[in-house]
Amino acid sequence: MSSDATRRPEGSGSPGDAFDLPGDAAGIEGLAAAGRVPAGAPEPAAAAVSADTSPAFGTGQVETVSIGRLALESGASLPVTVAYRHDGPGPDAPQVLVVHALTGSADAAGDWWEPVIGPGRALDTDRVGVLCANLLGGRYGTTGPTSADPATGGPYGTAFPQPTARDQAALMWALADRLGIGRFALVAGGSLGGMVAQEVALARPSAVGHVTVLGAPAAMGAMAIGWNHIQLELIDALGERGLAIARQLAMTTYRSEADFDGRFGRRVEADGRFSVSSYLDYQGQKILGRFDPETYRVLVRVMDSHDVGRGRGGVRAAFRALEAADTGLTGIGIEGDILFGPEQVRALVRDVAGAGVDAVYREISSSKGHDAFLIEWEQLTAFLEEDLADGLARSRRRAAATA
Repeated sequence: MSSDATRRPEGSGSPGDAFDLPGDAAGIEGLAAAGRVPAGAPEPAAAAVSADTSPAFGTGQVETVSIGRLALESGASLPVTVAYRHDGPGPDAPQVLVVHALTGSADAAGDWWEPVIGPGRALDTDRVGVLCANLLGGRYGTTGPTSADPATGGPYGTAFPQPTARDQAALMWALADRLGIGRFALVAGGSLGGMVAQEVALARPSAVGHVTVLGAPAAMGAMAIGWNHIQLELIDALGERGLAIARQLAMTTYRSEADFDGRFGRRVEADGRFSVSSYLDYQGQKILGRFDPETYRVLVRVMDSHDVGRGRGGVRAAFRALEAADTGLTGIGIEGDILFGPEQVRALVRDVAGAGVDAVYREISSSKGHDAFLIEWEQLTAFLEEDLADGLARSRRRAAATA
């Protein structure tokens, strides 16, 4: 997703054949190899849990907290610090988890989803707590490739162990546990965030009332894999210059043909370049000021790992866990989305409904393409209000049944 749309983040995505192998271990080891984790790399020293036993709530700013050692699907483990923001009431009130996209941060309420989070907004922080955390391997406060490796004292760099979408879900629950949050009425995310949101719900179905998946499939498809492959090849060949070009390529998948035609057409700048070329050059340079090649690689490969059916007997079988827990799901497609088109989200909803889950498809009407989930605030407000109400109702029914 682009960040030129009023301070927004982004996404892109994919899984390879390695993830279809029987048993999770072989597939995850293949991902680690692709992520260039050195064989026999020394295990980082264990990290003590932060002495702060009462992490802050409702501060309106990003906090950090140690969650100790996190074990990954690959078999690696590492000490992790998580950057998070929590707005609204604490654990005694209903809670919402929001998951960011590829180059996003924990600051959903103060940045990329600010119009839908806050008092009186769709995610009303007078009534519910809203939590967002920077993903593992991220660039904005959570442990990642630019963090210090306890084994060497220098940045992890290419030695950073490659996480999967399920590892990201494990991180979200480890943070929730650390904060004393036992359940979420709603878990929502777009693009990469929508992939992780599915895994968060599947990790603890009975602790999630409703899942909202915006512009994301149940498993990555071949076209998105291909786009990711080209981006990583550019980074391999050209380093930071490759990252800038990779970002330009990604930007063409975050918007629609109609949006580019309307914004740029065949206009030419004073220097003789097409306006669209100037725009893409600007976006490529901007990513270099806030991201680095290895962080980008790690998070792109997280998207490559996404397949909720891996090791669970397929997509439909995986979602039966939500049916058993009475967890609802909304899949929100986006008109003109090139990256993860409406049909991919409809297919997700069909599989979820086929598993017996209360599932509904909604669609954002927009000329903006994939980025619409970071732009179309009125439509997003309506969808999120409906989904939160459903999640709260399901959570109340669940609580009454176990009382």
